[in-house]
Amino acid sequence: VYLGANMGDNPSFKEATIALGRWIAKNGLILVYGGSKMGLMGVLGDTVLEYGGQAHGIMPQFLKDREIAYERLTSMTIVETMAERKTAMLEQGELFIALPGGLGILEEISEVIAAARVGKLDKPCVFFNLNGYYDAMKAMLDTIGCSWFLEAETAAKFLFTDDFSEIKAFV
Repeated sequence: VYLGANMGDNPSFKEATIALGRWIAKNGLILVYGGSKMGLMGVLGDTVLEYGGQAHGIMPQFLKDREIAYERLTSMTIVETMAERKTAMLEQGELFIALPGGLGILEEISEVIAAARVGKLDKPCVFFNLNGYYDAMKAMLDTIGCSWFLEAETAAKFLFTDDFSEIKAFV
């Protein structure tokens, strides 16, 4: 899961994060995320653990040194760089979900898209499109596809929704 290390400006971001954490735990999935205790990342870790799930963090040493690591997670992998973190998340993830967030989330989910595009990743990717947050991203991917820069079979790996039943059916 890719999500912000701050809370954002809308209470619905926190509500959606809690709902996702419950859904992950309820469905016996293991959360793999950046491992921070800050912002929405901390809310997600708290919720997954509170509902009996497992949460695994992947964090570069320099962020751990800033004391933002979530110490109560089921497990934590410390890497040296952000590039290593992204690679580890791609390797360990089975389903990629982007909640509303900032430029870091956009960069990370773009790497998932790029990996799918070149055939290095054959796993589903969900844009948690709360209140239309990712409508512009969907429009951009549609434009790329209509311009023949994104094949239909690759585009079919991406889902834009905030409905957990649609996510479950997609996986």
